Amino acid sequence: MSSGALYLVGTPIGNLEDITFRAVRVLREADVIACEDTRQSRKLLDHYGIGRPLISYHEHNEKERSVELAARLRDGAKVALISDAGMPLVSDPGYRLVREALDAGVPVHPIPGPTACMTAIAASGLPPEPLRFGGFLPAKAGARGRLLEALATDPATLVFYEAPHRVLEALADLERLMPRRPVVVARELTKLHEEFLRGTASEVRAALEARPTVRGEITLLVGPGPVETADPRPVAEAVAALVAAGTPPAEAVKMIARERGLPKREVYREFLNRE
Repeated sequence: MSSGALYLVGTPIGNLEDITFRAVRVLREADVIACEDTRQSRKLLDHYGIGRPLISYHEHNEKERSVELAARLRDGAKVALISDAGMPLVSDPGYRLVREALDAGVPVHPIPGPTACMTAIAASGLPPEPLRFGGFLPAKAGARGRLLEALATDPATLVFYEAPHRVLEALADLERLMPRRPVVVARELTKLHEEFLRGTASEVRAALEARPTVRGEITLLVGPGPVETADPRPVAEAVAALVAAGTPPAEAVKMIARERGLPKREVYREFLNRE
């Protein structure tokens, strides 16, 4: 490791074996390791025999700690930043420190590791592209509803993090705003009780509601289609209206298919079979 550098080190999201050789080496060579919860991080570091000094770095002291750590970086320290799980900065603190380091001319090196977002999408069965990652959903119902409503016509696969005590409320919002889009709840990824629940928002919510309680880290995914539309007309009627207005049939079919997230052949078939 070179003198005076910040290392963003990815750590396991559950299974302690999910860490790279490089990450272990960097952590062993760091002058100090900044982490969200020193007690949580010590479990990982003790598992790999890493005895470097720890300093807390979380959302409540991020501003002050960033200035303090940046000073140490300028003095030539090798600082490793880790989060409780996954990659630093991904829905976790760290942005301020990265900016402080870059503004001070200190190199920043990412040490790749697992993230719940990409782990969940890989095994979800949903299209990985295009993909929109939204981090944690807003805790307040109004803000969460407005965000999901704004994304209701987004054709990408949507990925969010959600707390177990709020996931039923989030699924209820999805049931109301995106009732036809496929949903996956990925729970306790890489851990002993790893689980994927797949279906519509209504089906997944019913499965979770049948349990005494919902526990564990949750990643919530929403598939890309069919995209909800504010147009209440049947598909065939919507195409026919465009054709009546002078739009060529092929173009009308393409427009409605794109608008509603449906295959063109399905839209064309409904148009041909209209009464």
